[in-house]
Amino acid sequence: MVRRIDVTGAGGVRLAAWEFADPPKPRTGESEPAPGVLLLHGLMGRASHWASTARWLSERHRAVALDQRGHGQSDKPPATEYTRGAYVEDAEAALEQLGLAPAVLIGHAMGALTAWQLAAKRPDLVHGLIICDMRASALGAASQREWTDWFKAWPVPFATLADVRKWFGEDDPWVERPNPARGEFYAEVMAESEDGWRPVFDPGQMLKSRETWVYDAHWEELAQVRCPALVVRGLDGELGRAESQEMVRVLPRGKYAEVADAGHLVHYDRPDAWRAAVEPFLDGVLTS
Repeated sequence: MVRRIDVTGAGGVRLAAWEFADPPKPRTGESEPAPGVLLLHGLMGRASHWASTARWLSERHRAVALDQRGHGQSDKPPATEYTRGAYVEDAEAALEQLGLAPAVLIGHAMGALTAWQLAAKRPDLVHGLIICDMRASALGAASQREWTDWFKAWPVPFATLADVRKWFGEDDPWVERPNPARGEFYAEVMAESEDGWRPVFDPGQMLKSRETWVYDAHWEELAQVRCPALVVRGLDGELGRAESQEMVRVLPRGKYAEVADAGHLVHYDRPDAWRAAVEPFLDGVLTS
């Protein structure tokens, strides 16, 4: 069962949260409800990208994925509202309004940054943290220009979803070798319009969101995270081994895991290996 729960985020923005199963009953011999997990997608992502993860999590936990502002079925407010503070406050509101706290936050890319910024700001709300393929260092102006040019290269509108899958999985200049999982990932964020298939988000708003963090390093906030934290990287992802291990060192209670044969979309590329990497950490955190 998948059910939608609306949340009111910063500035009154309506956010769509998705619970991918019935709320778990208390475990045998326990009166407390199952521990909460909030899943935060990356830039251009949506809550449904977490469906596979949320379903196995829901066997033991209350797992909720959030469509962040500008994404999925959440509101898409003016670009001036795409700040780091707004994203963090949205996640904070979701934890409080859904009654998930203290929860484990699982974030991919930009969602991971939101997660560790919230963990630093509100340690009372966060019991554990999983950071999936997100860098703490500044990426700089060149990176933002590359993204701007990349969006311009998209051959939108796409005639069919098959065209979406092929372009993002094979033809995109950023693809080094065919990657069907990447094609499926982007097909998930397309909607049919009168002239073909277009993204459900505004690329300009995505660039505005990205520029609020791409020029800055985020080591200081990482060092303020007091809960147990796991840094996960795909061996072919954007987070390098040296930086990921430095992140683990900076985190007061950091641990490290890597997934072979996976790129940036770790949880989408290798869902079984992703589960094997994170489940032991979750078991330790949620039973401590």
